[in-house]
Amino acid sequence: MKKIIRYFKECVAEMKKVSWPTRQVVLQSTWVVIVSTLVFAIVLGLVDVLLGLGLDLLF
Repeated sequence: MKKIIRYFKECVAEMKKVSWPTRQVVLQSTWVVIVSTLVFAIVLGLVDVLLGLGLDLLF
């Protein structure tokens, strides 16, 4: 039982050492992820359409 208590005390001590990002940093990072995901999806969609059209012309 002592090991479990020590484990959780150490976990709390380590969590206090963590440098947490501010709300603004989290929101900015989230927007970067959302925008980059949308851009990547659009590019992949265009490549898919163009490859489909190219294959339709060949066959």
